[in-house]
Formats: sequence, C-alpha cells, structure tokens
Amino acid sequence: MKAILVLGGLALFAIAGLGQMPAMAAAPVVTRFNNFTAAEITNAAPGNWLAWAPREEIRPRFSVDKSGGRTGRGALAIKTAAPSEFGAWRSTISGLTGGRTYCFTAWYRARRVANERRSVSARLEWLDERGRAARMPDYALDAFTSNGWTQVRYVTAAPTNARSVEVQLSLGFAANAAVCWDDVELAEELSPPNRVVRALTVYHRPRGTKSAAESVEQFCRLVEGAAAQRPDMICLPEGITVVGNGKSYTEVSEPIPGPTTLRLGTLAKKLNSYLVAGIYERTNGLVFNTAVLLGRGGELLGAYRKTHLPREEWEKGITPGNQYPVFRTEFGKVGVMICWDLQFPEPARALAAQGAEMILLPIWGGSEVLARARAIENSVFLISATYDMRSFIVDPTGQVLAEATKDQPVATAELPLDRKFLQPWIGDMKTRAWKERRPDIPVP
Repeated sequence: MKAILVLGGLALFAIAGLGQMPAMAAAPVVTRFNNFTAAEITNAAPGNWLAWAPREEIRPRFSVDKSGGRTGRGALAIKTAAPSEFGAWRSTISGLTGGRTYCFTAWYRARRVANERRSVSARLEWLDERGRAARMPDYALDAFTSNGWTQVRYVTAAPTNARSVEVQLSLGFAANAAVCWDDVELAEELSPPNRVVRALTVYHRPRGTKSAAESVEQFCRLVEGAAAQRPDMICLPEGITVVGNGKSYTEVSEPIPGPTTLRLGTLAKKLNSYLVAGIYERTNGLVFNTAVLLGRGGELLGAYRKTHLPREEWEKGITPGNQYPVFRTEFGKVGVMICWDLQFPEPARALAAQGAEMILLPIWGGSEVLARARAIENSVFLISATYDMRSFIVDPTGQVLAEATKDQPVATAELPLDRKFLQPWIGDMKTRAWKERRPDIPVP
C-alpha cells in the first residue's frame, strides 16, 4: 500500500508495508501442494504432511479445511486456544541438489493474529543425505497480499551438502487464532537475483561560503567530478544549505520543491543517479530538518522529516517530523534517517520493518559504533555522509566497505542486496529477527 506524505502542498508517495505482486519468470517446479485432502495427511512418507508440536500440553488443533484454500479447495489449518500453544505442519521435500538456488513460496490466511510476522512462520530446514541439519534454518517473510491471503517468499542457494528440505508451516503465540496454509511451492531458480547497487558518499565541509546556494554548489561540483564512478545512489550530509555560510536554520529554510531540490535534481539527472541530501524545509510557518530524495531523472521522489531532534534544534525553532516513509526504487526499498535519529533504535527498526534494505544517513556528526550497530541489528546496508564523523558505507555485518576522507573526499562501494549474510550458529538474521522479536510487550 502507499502512504501519502504531503509537503508544502506537494503529495509525495512513499511505499509502506507490502507491495504489489512482482513479475517473475517461470522456474522449474520441484514440488507444489495446492489441493490438500485428508488422504494427503499421513505420516507414511516424505512429501506428505505431519502435524507436529513440541509438547502435547501446548499442541494446537490441526485439521484439513476442505474448502478453505485460495481457490476453494483444501488447505492446512491450525487453530490455537491459548497464546502458549505452538505447532506446525511439516513435510520433507527430497531430490534437491546442493548449491543450486531455490525459491520457496507459500500462502496463508490468518484470523485473530495481532503480530503475523511472529505468530505465523514458514521455516525451511535444509538436510543432508543422512537427514541432519545442513545449516541453520531459513524463514520466508511476507512478500505481498491478495484477497486476504499473504504470500511468504524466500530465495536462497541450498547448502552444498543439502539433499532435502523440511518445510514447517506454523502458528503460535496467539490466543483464539487460526491460520490456513495453501499453495506451497519449491522451484529451482535458474536466474538467481543479483541486485548490485553502486553507492557514493562524500566527506566535505564548505567554509566561508556566503549563501545556501554557494554551499550546495560545492557539493554538486564535488559529486560531478566523480561522475566516472557511475553511482546508483548518492548520499550527501545533513544541512547542506547551512554548513559553512553562518546562516540560521530559518534563514536558509525553503519550500519543497524549491531552489535546492531543483539544483540537486539537475545533478541527479546528469549522473543518472538517485540522490539524498539534508536541507531545511519551510511550510505553513514551520521549519523542518528534512532529507530529500531525487530520482534518476531529477524528479523529487519524496522527503523525510527528522523525527528525533536534539535540544539544540528544537530550541531554535525546528519542528520534528512524525513519519518513517520508505521509498521504492527499481533496485529495492530505501529508507532515510537524519543525524540524531541514529541515537535511538526505533527509526532504523521502523524502516527495516517496512522492507528497507538500505538506509541513507545524512548526518552532522555522531557515533560510528551506533551507525554500525544499526546496520547489524537490522541487517541493512547503511550509507552515511557527515562533517564530524566518518563518511562510510557499511554492510549488514557492520563491515566498512568504503570511506570518504579529507584526502579522498568521494568514496563508492558496490552493495550486493541479494547476498545472504549467514551468521555462525544463528543463520540469516534478516528474516529470523522478525520471528523472534517481541513488539507485543509494552516498552516503558
């Protein structure tokens, strides 16, 4: 769905939540279950479905809903009475080839489930030829919804020693809840996704400029000099209209769109790149610390208003924002934070929860440790551009991929968005975290 953010009379569209069904090439189907009947539910052989719970005392109720599927045919059903109940339908799919890439999808319809990401799970347990775990399990996350049904999807290379995979479709941690599972499919992915984004950051601080336009122009000339690096995404620092010229926030504030977004749009179009930069927005008598996003054609795609303000800003008349928009590009979803937002875990988590794979951080100065921590805890790439800390590009493990410095004021790095960052003894936290996070517990 789309969330509409209105800035100075301009309606800007930000992608929030689940997107539309993407177009995908047909892949060889290994197996598909889409017409469950009572005859299929036996314990006799791999490929059939077994109802399982870790203990009888917390076993939910399992059944086959003969008309509960997406097309009115049979579906696997689970119902819980108490929040302590947990169980799963399980089936083992054999005949896999280790090292090949597979796409797993399944559909579910949940009833009376407050937190579907935690309570409704599709888990893949890769097994070797002796039936032992080949690596830590994978979890498929919600991809999109249609007519009350949600599809979960996960694409991954099977472990080299994998020969089968156990699929577990579960429900738990919800009282008086129900779920139906249908259209369970495993297909070989002949053309594995390989999205690679070239990101650019800068380390530059204008001094002695006489206007906002002059400060902005220094950044534009610096980035134009790096055109040969062909960036897909450019990140400039916070407050590029105020740095170096001695003006106040109010003095440099302007509408969006306005003169600075026009200049940045020209730069983005010239380099055929997305661009994020921090400016000061003025609308209806209010001033916001805002980051704007320009598209490859120079168009204004959206803006984010800084939500967490230090006293140094709100005591000078800056108003905080109150939304966490996530923006769609052709290579995936991106989110934006500004400076002091880094001090708090909520902004980055809110962006990641909406599917952001990359966070842009225009920042004056802050904690390098926290920047790396936000990338790690949310399994995202993070690009910072700053004056008083390191301007760097960080991967989901916290590793610095590139850094702009005083001697080398422009730096680029390639971001492999489809790479799985598997942690020893933990697995893929990009998906696992959402299954074990507890947003239902009130935080004081």
